[in-house]
Amino acid sequence: MESVWGLISQCIPYLVSFLALILLLEQISYLKKKRFLPGPKLVFPFIGNAISLVKNPTKFWDMQSSYAKSTPLGVSANYIIGRYILYIYSTDLSHKIFANVRPDAFHLVGHPFGKKLFGEHNLIYMFGKEHKDLRSRIAPNFTPRALQTYTNMQQRIILEHLKSWCRKPGNESFGSIPLRILCRDMNLETSQTVFVGPYISAAARERFNIDYNFFNVGLMKLPIDLPGFAFRNARLAVERLVETLAGCVEESEKKMKNGEEPSCLIDFWMQEHLRELSETSNNPFELTYKEIGGHLFDFLFASQDASTSSLLWAVAFLDSHPEVLERVRKEVTKYWVPESDAVIAAEQLREMKYTEAVAREVVRIRAPATMVPHIAGGDFRLTENYVIPKGTIVFPSVFDSSFQGFTEPDRFDPDRFMEERQEDRVYKKYFLAFGAGPHQCVGQRYAINHLMLFIAMFATLINFKRDKTDGCDEIAYVPTIVPKDDCRIFLSQRCSRFPSF
Repeated sequence: MESVWGLISQCIPYLVSFLALILLLEQISYLKKKRFLPGPKLVFPFIGNAISLVKNPTKFWDMQSSYAKSTPLGVSANYIIGRYILYIYSTDLSHKIFANVRPDAFHLVGHPFGKKLFGEHNLIYMFGKEHKDLRSRIAPNFTPRALQTYTNMQQRIILEHLKSWCRKPGNESFGSIPLRILCRDMNLETSQTVFVGPYISAAARERFNIDYNFFNVGLMKLPIDLPGFAFRNARLAVERLVETLAGCVEESEKKMKNGEEPSCLIDFWMQEHLRELSETSNNPFELTYKEIGGHLFDFLFASQDASTSSLLWAVAFLDSHPEVLERVRKEVTKYWVPESDAVIAAEQLREMKYTEAVAREVVRIRAPATMVPHIAGGDFRLTENYVIPKGTIVFPSVFDSSFQGFTEPDRFDPDRFMEERQEDRVYKKYFLAFGAGPHQCVGQRYAINHLMLFIAMFATLINFKRDKTDGCDEIAYVPTIVPKDDCRIFLSQRCSRFPSF
Protein backbone atom coordinates (compact mmCIF):
# COMPACT_ATOMS: atom_id res chain seq x y z
CA MET A 1 0.00 0.00 0.00
CA GLU A 2 2.85 2.33 0.87
CA SER A 3 4.45 1.64 -2.49
CA VAL A 4 1.20 2.67 -4.26
CA TRP A 5 1.02 5.96 -2.37
CA GLY A 6 4.67 6.49 -3.02
CA LEU A 7 4.11 6.02 -6.77
CA ILE A 8 1.18 8.44 -6.68
CA SER A 9 3.21 11.05 -4.81
CA GLN A 10 5.96 10.72 -7.39
CA CYS A 11 3.44 11.26 -10.22
CA ILE A 12 1.77 14.33 -8.72
CA PRO A 13 4.51 16.81 -9.77
CA TYR A 14 4.35 15.46 -13.34
CA LEU A 15 0.55 15.70 -13.37
CA VAL A 16 0.65 19.26 -12.05
CA SER A 17 3.27 20.17 -14.65
CA PHE A 18 1.16 18.61 -17.41
CA LEU A 19 -1.95 20.53 -16.35
CA ALA A 20 0.06 23.73 -16.11
CA LEU A 21 1.35 23.13 -19.65
CA ILE A 22 -2.20 22.56 -20.95
CA LEU A 23 -3.39 25.77 -19.30
CA LEU A 24 -0.42 27.70 -20.66
CA LEU A 25 -1.04 26.42 -24.19
CA GLU A 26 -4.73 27.39 -23.86
CA GLN A 27 -3.80 30.97 -22.92
CA ILE A 28 -1.22 31.16 -25.72
CA SER A 29 -3.82 29.90 -28.24
CA TYR A 30 -6.34 32.52 -27.07
CA LEU A 31 -3.80 35.36 -27.22
CA LYS A 32 -2.55 34.19 -30.64
CA LYS A 33 -6.10 34.28 -32.06
CA LYS A 34 -6.95 37.54 -30.30
CA ARG A 35 -3.80 39.36 -31.45
CA PHE A 36 -4.42 43.12 -31.20
CA LEU A 37 -8.19 42.94 -30.61
CA PRO A 38 -9.61 44.39 -27.37
CA GLY A 39 -10.87 41.87 -24.83
CA PRO A 40 -9.77 40.15 -21.60
CA LYS A 41 -5.99 39.78 -21.35
CA LEU A 42 -6.29 36.36 -19.67
CA VAL A 43 -9.22 33.95 -19.43
CA PHE A 44 -10.23 31.32 -16.89
CA PRO A 45 -9.13 27.81 -17.96
CA PHE A 46 -11.56 26.05 -20.33
CA ILE A 47 -14.79 27.73 -19.17
CA GLY A 48 -13.38 31.16 -19.97
CA ASN A 49 -15.96 33.84 -19.11
CA ALA A 50 -18.98 31.52 -19.34
CA ILE A 51 -19.94 32.02 -15.69
CA SER A 52 -20.13 35.82 -16.03
CA LEU A 53 -22.14 35.35 -19.24
CA VAL A 54 -24.69 33.08 -17.56
CA LYS A 55 -24.89 35.11 -14.32
CA ASN A 56 -25.34 38.50 -15.97
CA PRO A 57 -25.64 38.35 -19.78
CA THR A 58 -26.58 42.03 -20.02
CA LYS A 59 -23.38 43.14 -18.31
CA PHE A 60 -21.29 40.63 -20.29
CA TRP A 61 -22.51 41.78 -23.72
CA ASP A 62 -22.37 45.45 -22.73
CA MET A 63 -18.72 44.92 -21.87
CA GLN A 64 -18.06 43.22 -25.23
CA SER A 65 -19.76 46.12 -27.00
CA SER A 66 -17.63 48.61 -25.05
CA TYR A 67 -14.47 46.70 -25.97
CA ALA A 68 -15.50 46.70 -29.65
CA LYS A 69 -16.36 50.41 -29.69
CA SER A 70 -12.94 51.23 -28.22
CA THR A 71 -11.24 50.44 -31.53
CA PRO A 72 -11.88 51.69 -35.10
CA LEU A 73 -12.20 48.08 -36.25
CA GLY A 74 -15.38 47.59 -34.19
CA VAL A 75 -14.55 44.04 -33.04
CA SER A 76 -13.77 42.49 -29.63
CA ALA A 77 -12.70 39.04 -28.43
CA ASN A 78 -13.43 36.64 -25.55
CA TYR A 79 -13.40 32.94 -24.65
CA ILE A 80 -16.35 30.72 -23.60
CA ILE A 81 -16.40 26.96 -22.88
CA GLY A 82 -13.27 26.24 -24.87
CA ARG A 83 -14.41 28.40 -27.79
CA TYR A 84 -12.85 31.61 -29.03
CA ILE A 85 -15.54 34.23 -29.77
CA LEU A 86 -15.70 37.55 -31.61
CA TYR A 87 -18.24 40.32 -31.02
CA ILE A 88 -18.97 42.50 -34.08
CA TYR A 89 -20.03 46.09 -33.45
CA SER A 90 -19.32 47.39 -36.97
CA THR A 91 -22.39 47.26 -39.23
CA ASP A 92 -20.25 46.91 -42.37
CA LEU A 93 -18.47 43.88 -40.91
CA SER A 94 -21.79 42.39 -39.79
CA HIS A 95 -23.03 42.64 -43.39
CA LYS A 96 -19.83 40.96 -44.54
CA ILE A 97 -20.59 38.01 -42.29
CA PHE A 98 -24.27 37.81 -43.29
CA ALA A 99 -23.27 37.87 -46.97
CA ASN A 100 -20.79 35.00 -46.59
CA VAL A 101 -22.90 32.21 -45.16
CA ARG A 102 -21.46 29.20 -46.98
CA PRO A 103 -19.60 25.98 -46.07
CA ASP A 104 -16.09 27.50 -46.27
CA ALA A 105 -16.96 30.80 -44.55
CA PHE A 106 -19.72 31.24 -41.95
CA HIS A 107 -22.38 28.86 -40.67
CA LEU A 108 -25.45 30.46 -39.08
CA VAL A 109 -26.06 28.64 -35.80
CA GLY A 110 -28.80 30.65 -34.03
CA HIS A 111 -27.31 29.66 -30.67
CA PRO A 112 -23.65 29.01 -29.74
CA PHE A 113 -24.50 25.33 -29.19
CA GLY A 114 -27.55 25.26 -31.45
CA LYS A 115 -26.83 22.10 -33.43
CA LYS A 116 -27.16 20.03 -30.26
CA LEU A 117 -30.53 21.64 -29.62
CA PHE A 118 -32.04 21.98 -33.09
CA GLY A 119 -30.39 19.09 -34.95
CA GLU A 120 -28.05 19.02 -37.95
CA HIS A 121 -30.72 19.41 -40.67
CA ASN A 122 -32.27 22.60 -39.42
CA LEU A 123 -33.22 25.38 -41.88
CA ILE A 124 -30.71 27.78 -40.35
CA TYR A 125 -27.83 25.39 -41.07
CA MET A 126 -28.58 25.00 -44.77
CA PHE A 127 -26.54 26.51 -47.62
CA GLY A 128 -26.78 27.21 -51.32
CA LYS A 129 -29.35 25.53 -53.54
CA GLU A 130 -30.84 23.33 -50.81
CA HIS A 131 -31.50 26.40 -48.67
CA LYS A 132 -32.79 28.45 -51.61
CA ASP A 133 -35.16 25.67 -52.70
CA LEU A 134 -36.61 25.29 -49.23
CA ARG A 135 -37.16 29.04 -48.83
CA SER A 136 -38.95 29.14 -52.19
CA ARG A 137 -41.32 26.46 -50.91
CA ILE A 138 -41.89 28.31 -47.65
CA ALA A 139 -42.77 31.58 -49.47
CA PRO A 140 -46.42 30.59 -50.23
CA ASN A 141 -46.98 30.43 -46.46
CA PHE A 142 -46.66 34.23 -46.35
CA THR A 143 -48.70 35.42 -49.34
CA PRO A 144 -51.32 38.18 -48.76
CA ARG A 145 -54.05 35.51 -48.78
CA ALA A 146 -52.25 33.45 -46.14
CA LEU A 147 -51.42 36.51 -44.03
CA GLN A 148 -55.10 37.55 -44.00
CA THR A 149 -56.02 34.08 -42.70
CA TYR A 150 -53.42 34.48 -39.96
CA THR A 151 -54.47 38.01 -38.95
CA ASN A 152 -58.02 36.84 -38.33
CA MET A 153 -56.74 34.16 -35.94
CA GLN A 154 -54.21 36.51 -34.35
CA GLN A 155 -56.91 39.06 -33.53
CA ARG A 156 -59.23 36.53 -31.94
CA ILE A 157 -56.46 35.22 -29.69
CA ILE A 158 -55.21 38.70 -28.78
CA LEU A 159 -58.76 39.75 -27.88
CA GLU A 160 -59.37 36.73 -25.63
CA HIS A 161 -56.11 37.33 -23.78
CA LEU A 162 -56.73 41.06 -23.36
CA LYS A 163 -60.12 40.26 -21.85
CA SER A 164 -58.55 37.76 -19.46
CA TRP A 165 -55.87 40.27 -18.44
CA CYS A 166 -58.54 42.76 -17.46
CA ARG A 167 -60.22 40.12 -15.30
CA LYS A 168 -56.93 39.23 -13.60
CA PRO A 169 -56.61 40.66 -10.07
CA GLY A 170 -53.55 42.83 -9.50
CA ASN A 171 -50.73 41.75 -7.25
CA GLU A 172 -51.79 42.34 -3.66
CA SER A 173 -48.62 44.29 -2.86
CA PHE A 174 -48.36 46.38 -6.01
CA GLY A 175 -51.82 46.39 -7.59
CA SER A 176 -50.15 45.78 -10.98
CA ILE A 177 -49.40 42.74 -13.11
CA PRO A 178 -46.23 41.70 -15.01
CA LEU A 179 -46.91 41.19 -18.71
CA ARG A 180 -44.00 38.98 -19.79
CA ILE A 181 -45.46 35.56 -19.00
CA LEU A 182 -48.91 36.71 -20.13
CA CYS A 183 -47.52 37.85 -23.50
CA ARG A 184 -45.47 34.68 -23.81
CA ASP A 185 -48.54 32.50 -23.24
CA MET A 186 -50.58 34.58 -25.71
CA ASN A 187 -47.84 34.28 -28.34
CA LEU A 188 -47.43 30.57 -27.77
CA GLU A 189 -51.16 30.05 -28.35
CA THR A 190 -50.98 32.32 -31.40
CA SER A 191 -48.03 30.43 -32.88
CA GLN A 192 -49.62 27.04 -32.28
CA THR A 193 -52.94 28.16 -33.79
CA VAL A 194 -51.47 29.98 -36.80
CA PHE A 195 -48.90 27.30 -37.63
CA VAL A 196 -50.78 24.04 -36.98
CA GLY A 197 -54.33 25.20 -36.20
CA PRO A 198 -56.78 22.38 -35.57
CA TYR A 199 -54.20 19.59 -35.58
CA ILE A 200 -52.96 20.03 -32.01
CA SER A 201 -55.23 18.90 -29.18
CA ALA A 202 -55.73 20.65 -25.85
CA ALA A 203 -53.65 17.99 -24.07
CA ALA A 204 -50.89 18.31 -26.68
CA ARG A 205 -50.92 22.10 -26.26
CA GLU A 206 -50.46 21.74 -22.51
CA ARG A 207 -47.50 19.37 -22.95
CA PHE A 208 -46.19 21.63 -25.71
CA ASN A 209 -46.16 24.62 -23.35
CA ILE A 210 -44.26 22.67 -20.69
CA ASP A 211 -41.67 21.47 -23.19
CA TYR A 212 -41.24 24.92 -24.68
CA ASN A 213 -40.50 26.25 -21.19
CA PHE A 214 -37.83 23.53 -20.77
CA PHE A 215 -36.36 24.69 -24.07
CA ASN A 216 -36.34 28.36 -23.05
CA VAL A 217 -34.65 27.66 -19.73
CA GLY A 218 -32.01 25.46 -21.38
CA LEU A 219 -31.09 28.20 -23.85
CA MET A 220 -29.73 30.33 -21.00
CA LYS A 221 -27.76 27.60 -19.22
CA LEU A 222 -24.33 26.04 -19.64
CA PRO A 223 -24.37 23.41 -22.46
CA ILE A 224 -23.95 20.39 -20.18
CA ASP A 225 -25.69 17.50 -21.98
CA LEU A 226 -26.07 15.20 -18.97
CA PRO A 227 -29.16 13.93 -17.11
CA GLY A 228 -30.60 16.47 -14.68
CA PHE A 229 -29.10 19.50 -16.40
CA ALA A 230 -31.27 22.17 -18.04
CA PHE A 231 -29.51 21.87 -21.41
CA ARG A 232 -30.30 18.12 -21.60
CA ASN A 233 -33.93 18.84 -20.67
CA ALA A 234 -34.08 21.43 -23.44
CA ARG A 235 -32.64 19.07 -26.06
CA LEU A 236 -35.09 16.30 -25.19
CA ALA A 237 -37.96 18.80 -25.12
CA VAL A 238 -37.12 19.91 -28.68
CA GLU A 239 -37.27 16.29 -29.85
CA ARG A 240 -40.76 15.91 -28.36
CA LEU A 241 -41.90 19.25 -29.79
CA VAL A 242 -40.75 18.29 -33.28
CA GLU A 243 -42.53 14.91 -33.01
CA THR A 244 -45.77 16.69 -32.06
CA LEU A 245 -45.44 19.09 -35.01
CA ALA A 246 -44.62 16.19 -37.37
CA GLY A 247 -47.95 14.58 -36.46
CA CYS A 248 -49.69 17.85 -37.31
CA VAL A 249 -47.99 17.88 -40.73
CA GLU A 250 -49.30 14.39 -41.50
CA GLU A 251 -52.85 15.32 -40.51
CA SER A 252 -52.73 18.48 -42.62
CA GLU A 253 -51.55 16.59 -45.68
CA LYS A 254 -54.56 14.25 -45.38
CA LYS A 255 -56.92 17.21 -45.17
CA MET A 256 -55.37 19.01 -48.16
CA LYS A 257 -55.56 15.81 -50.23
CA ASN A 258 -59.34 15.99 -49.72
CA GLY A 259 -59.36 19.42 -51.36
CA GLU A 260 -60.32 21.39 -48.25
CA GLU A 261 -59.44 25.08 -47.84
CA PRO A 262 -56.30 25.96 -45.86
CA SER A 263 -56.96 27.21 -42.33
CA CYS A 264 -53.39 27.56 -40.98
CA LEU A 265 -49.79 27.82 -42.13
CA ILE A 266 -49.10 24.11 -42.47
CA ASP A 267 -52.23 23.80 -44.64
CA PHE A 268 -50.87 26.40 -47.07
CA TRP A 269 -47.54 24.56 -47.10
CA MET A 270 -49.12 21.15 -47.71
CA GLN A 271 -51.46 22.54 -50.37
CA GLU A 272 -48.51 23.95 -52.30
CA HIS A 273 -46.49 20.78 -51.68
CA LEU A 274 -49.23 18.57 -53.13
CA ARG A 275 -49.68 20.90 -56.11
CA GLU A 276 -45.97 20.69 -56.85
CA LEU A 277 -45.96 16.91 -56.60
CA SER A 278 -48.84 16.69 -59.07
CA GLU A 279 -47.03 18.92 -61.57
CA THR A 280 -43.49 17.53 -61.23
CA SER A 281 -42.70 14.28 -62.97
CA ASN A 282 -39.11 13.78 -61.82
CA ASN A 283 -37.05 14.48 -58.71
CA PRO A 284 -39.68 16.26 -56.64
CA PHE A 285 -38.44 18.16 -53.59
CA GLU A 286 -39.27 15.74 -50.77
CA LEU A 287 -39.22 16.26 -47.01
CA THR A 288 -40.28 13.85 -44.29
CA TYR A 289 -42.99 14.80 -41.80
CA LYS A 290 -40.32 15.06 -39.11
CA GLU A 291 -38.16 17.37 -41.23
CA ILE A 292 -41.12 19.68 -41.86
CA GLY A 293 -41.95 19.48 -38.15
CA GLY A 294 -38.40 20.65 -37.45
CA HIS A 295 -38.85 23.61 -39.78
CA LEU A 296 -42.14 24.48 -38.08
CA PHE A 297 -40.27 24.51 -34.79
CA ASP A 298 -37.82 26.97 -36.39
CA PHE A 299 -40.77 29.26 -37.19
CA LEU A 300 -42.14 28.91 -33.69
CA PHE A 301 -38.77 29.64 -32.07
CA ALA A 302 -38.17 32.62 -34.37
CA SER A 303 -41.62 34.13 -33.78
CA GLN A 304 -42.34 33.20 -30.18
CA ASP A 305 -39.65 34.83 -28.05
CA ALA A 306 -38.88 37.66 -30.47
CA SER A 307 -42.55 38.60 -30.61
CA THR A 308 -42.90 38.53 -26.82
CA SER A 309 -39.93 40.88 -26.55
CA SER A 310 -41.40 43.34 -29.07
CA LEU A 311 -44.85 43.36 -27.46
CA LEU A 312 -43.39 44.20 -24.06
CA TRP A 313 -41.19 46.99 -25.37
CA ALA A 314 -44.14 48.36 -27.37
CA VAL A 315 -46.13 48.73 -24.15
CA ALA A 316 -43.13 50.29 -22.38
CA PHE A 317 -42.53 52.87 -25.11
CA LEU A 318 -46.21 53.71 -25.58
CA ASP A 319 -46.45 54.38 -21.85
CA SER A 320 -43.35 56.61 -21.82
CA HIS A 321 -44.44 58.47 -24.98
CA PRO A 322 -48.12 59.45 -24.49
CA GLU A 323 -48.07 61.59 -27.65
CA VAL A 324 -47.24 58.47 -29.68
CA LEU A 325 -50.00 56.50 -27.93
CA GLU A 326 -52.51 59.25 -28.74
CA ARG A 327 -51.57 59.27 -32.42
CA VAL A 328 -51.91 55.48 -32.60
CA ARG A 329 -55.36 55.62 -31.03
CA LYS A 330 -56.53 58.32 -33.42
CA GLU A 331 -55.26 56.43 -36.45
CA VAL A 332 -56.77 53.10 -35.42
CA THR A 333 -60.23 54.63 -34.83
CA LYS A 334 -60.19 55.93 -38.43
CA TYR A 335 -60.15 52.37 -39.73
CA TRP A 336 -61.52 50.14 -36.99
CA VAL A 337 -64.46 50.50 -34.60
CA PRO A 338 -64.44 47.77 -31.93
CA GLU A 339 -68.22 48.04 -31.43
CA SER A 340 -68.68 46.94 -35.04
CA ASP A 341 -67.63 43.43 -33.98
CA ALA A 342 -65.56 43.16 -37.16
CA VAL A 343 -61.92 42.13 -37.30
CA ILE A 344 -59.33 44.49 -38.71
CA ALA A 345 -59.14 43.64 -42.40
CA ALA A 346 -55.84 43.38 -44.25
CA GLU A 347 -56.62 46.54 -46.24
CA GLN A 348 -57.30 48.46 -43.02
CA LEU A 349 -54.08 47.22 -41.44
CA ARG A 350 -52.11 48.38 -44.49
CA GLU A 351 -53.59 51.89 -44.11
CA MET A 352 -52.32 52.21 -40.52
CA LYS A 353 -49.02 53.77 -41.57
CA TYR A 354 -48.20 55.38 -38.25
CA THR A 355 -48.98 52.21 -36.29
CA GLU A 356 -46.64 50.33 -38.59
CA ALA A 357 -43.99 53.02 -38.05
CA VAL A 358 -44.36 52.52 -34.29
CA ALA A 359 -43.96 48.75 -34.70
CA ARG A 360 -40.82 49.17 -36.81
CA GLU A 361 -39.33 51.69 -34.38
CA VAL A 362 -39.92 49.28 -31.48
CA VAL A 363 -38.08 46.56 -33.41
CA ARG A 364 -35.27 48.95 -34.31
CA ILE A 365 -34.58 50.41 -30.89
CA ARG A 366 -35.00 47.07 -29.09
CA ALA A 367 -34.02 44.37 -31.58
CA PRO A 368 -35.39 41.23 -29.84
CA ALA A 369 -32.52 38.90 -30.78
CA THR A 370 -29.61 41.26 -30.20
CA MET A 371 -27.01 39.05 -31.92
CA VAL A 372 -26.97 36.42 -34.65
CA PRO A 373 -24.24 33.87 -33.87
CA HIS A 374 -22.25 32.24 -36.68
CA ILE A 375 -19.36 29.77 -36.66
CA ALA A 376 -16.39 30.25 -38.97
CA GLY A 377 -16.20 27.16 -41.21
CA GLY A 378 -12.68 28.13 -42.27
CA ASP A 379 -10.16 30.90 -41.81
CA PHE A 380 -11.82 34.09 -43.07
CA ARG A 381 -10.15 37.41 -43.81
CA LEU A 382 -12.40 39.92 -42.06
CA THR A 383 -10.17 42.93 -42.75
CA GLU A 384 -6.79 43.59 -44.30
CA ASN A 385 -5.16 43.07 -40.91
CA TYR A 386 -7.26 40.38 -39.27
CA VAL A 387 -8.21 36.81 -40.19
CA ILE A 388 -10.94 35.07 -38.19
CA PRO A 389 -9.63 31.60 -37.23
CA LYS A 390 -11.63 28.52 -38.18
CA GLY A 391 -14.04 27.45 -35.42
CA THR A 392 -14.52 30.95 -34.01
CA ILE A 393 -18.06 31.79 -32.86
CA VAL A 394 -18.85 35.21 -34.31
CA PHE A 395 -21.60 37.44 -32.90
CA PRO A 396 -22.70 40.25 -35.27
CA SER A 397 -24.65 42.68 -33.10
CA VAL A 398 -27.86 43.77 -34.82
CA PHE A 399 -28.67 45.69 -31.63
CA ASP A 400 -25.61 47.91 -31.95
CA SER A 401 -26.29 48.47 -35.65
CA SER A 402 -29.67 49.95 -34.73
CA PHE A 403 -27.88 52.80 -32.98
CA GLN A 404 -25.68 53.66 -35.94
CA GLY A 405 -26.60 55.80 -38.93
CA PHE A 406 -30.13 56.79 -37.90
CA THR A 407 -30.90 60.38 -36.88
CA GLU A 408 -30.74 60.61 -33.07
CA PRO A 409 -30.69 56.81 -32.83
CA ASP A 410 -31.13 56.74 -29.03
CA ARG A 411 -34.48 58.53 -29.36
CA PHE A 412 -37.76 56.63 -29.77
CA ASP A 413 -39.09 58.34 -32.90
CA PRO A 414 -41.60 56.42 -35.09
CA ASP A 415 -41.72 59.31 -37.57
CA ARG A 416 -38.33 58.21 -38.89
CA PHE A 417 -40.20 55.38 -40.66
CA MET A 418 -42.87 57.62 -42.20
CA GLU A 419 -42.86 58.52 -45.89
CA GLU A 420 -41.71 62.10 -45.24
CA ARG A 421 -38.35 61.02 -43.76
CA GLN A 422 -37.82 57.53 -45.20
CA GLU A 423 -35.02 56.63 -42.79
CA ASP A 424 -35.87 52.98 -43.37
CA ARG A 425 -34.55 53.46 -46.93
CA VAL A 426 -31.79 56.01 -46.27
CA TYR A 427 -30.33 53.95 -43.41
CA LYS A 428 -31.52 50.55 -44.55
CA LYS A 429 -28.18 48.85 -43.93
CA TYR A 430 -28.40 49.61 -40.19
CA PHE A 431 -31.83 48.01 -39.75
CA LEU A 432 -30.75 44.40 -39.18
CA ALA A 433 -33.37 43.17 -36.71
CA PHE A 434 -34.61 40.68 -39.34
CA GLY A 435 -31.11 39.81 -40.50
CA ALA A 436 -29.62 40.24 -43.96
CA GLY A 437 -28.33 38.13 -46.83
CA PRO A 438 -29.64 34.67 -47.78
CA HIS A 439 -30.90 33.92 -44.25
CA GLN A 440 -32.95 37.09 -43.80
CA CYS A 441 -36.16 36.35 -41.88
CA VAL A 442 -38.75 34.95 -44.30
CA GLY A 443 -41.63 35.76 -41.94
CA GLN A 444 -40.90 39.39 -41.17
CA ARG A 445 -44.20 40.63 -42.65
CA TYR A 446 -46.05 38.20 -40.38
CA ALA A 447 -44.03 39.46 -37.39
CA ILE A 448 -44.75 43.13 -38.15
CA ASN A 449 -48.45 42.37 -38.69
CA HIS A 450 -48.63 40.65 -35.30
CA LEU A 451 -46.96 43.57 -33.54
CA MET A 452 -49.22 46.07 -35.35
CA LEU A 453 -52.37 44.15 -34.42
CA PHE A 454 -51.33 43.97 -30.79
CA ILE A 455 -50.46 47.68 -30.64
CA ALA A 456 -53.72 48.66 -32.36
CA MET A 457 -55.92 46.48 -30.16
CA PHE A 458 -54.07 47.06 -26.89
CA ALA A 459 -54.02 50.84 -27.35
CA THR A 460 -57.69 50.97 -28.37
CA LEU A 461 -59.21 48.51 -25.92
CA ILE A 462 -57.04 48.99 -22.82
CA ASN A 463 -56.14 51.82 -20.47
CA PHE A 464 -52.72 51.14 -18.98
CA LYS A 465 -49.91 52.66 -16.98
CA ARG A 466 -46.47 51.31 -16.12
CA ASP A 467 -45.76 50.51 -12.49
CA LYS A 468 -42.37 52.19 -12.69
CA THR A 469 -39.53 51.35 -10.35
CA ASP A 470 -35.80 52.10 -10.45
CA GLY A 471 -34.20 50.15 -13.27
CA CYS A 472 -37.48 48.75 -14.60
CA ASP A 473 -36.51 49.54 -18.21
CA GLU A 474 -33.05 48.02 -17.99
CA ILE A 475 -32.49 45.15 -20.42
CA ALA A 476 -32.77 41.54 -19.27
CA TYR A 477 -32.04 38.47 -21.46
CA VAL A 478 -34.65 35.65 -21.32
CA PRO A 479 -33.18 34.78 -23.98
CA THR A 480 -34.51 37.68 -26.10
CA ILE A 481 -34.39 41.08 -24.41
CA VAL A 482 -37.23 42.30 -22.17
CA PRO A 483 -37.70 45.06 -19.56
CA LYS A 484 -36.06 44.05 -16.29
CA ASP A 485 -39.37 44.26 -14.37
CA ASP A 486 -41.17 42.04 -16.94
CA CYS A 487 -43.16 45.16 -17.93
CA ARG A 488 -45.34 45.48 -14.84
CA ILE A 489 -48.46 47.58 -15.53
CA PHE A 490 -51.80 48.72 -14.16
CA LEU A 491 -54.55 48.09 -16.72
CA SER A 492 -58.29 48.33 -17.16
CA GLN A 493 -60.86 48.11 -19.93
CA ARG A 494 -60.98 51.30 -22.05
CA CYS A 495 -63.73 50.52 -24.55
CA SER A 496 -67.43 50.49 -23.68
CA ARG A 497 -67.47 46.79 -24.47
CA PHE A 498 -65.07 44.33 -25.99
CA PRO A 499 -65.78 43.35 -29.62
CA SER A 500 -67.27 39.97 -30.35
CA PHE A 501 -65.73 38.10 -33.26
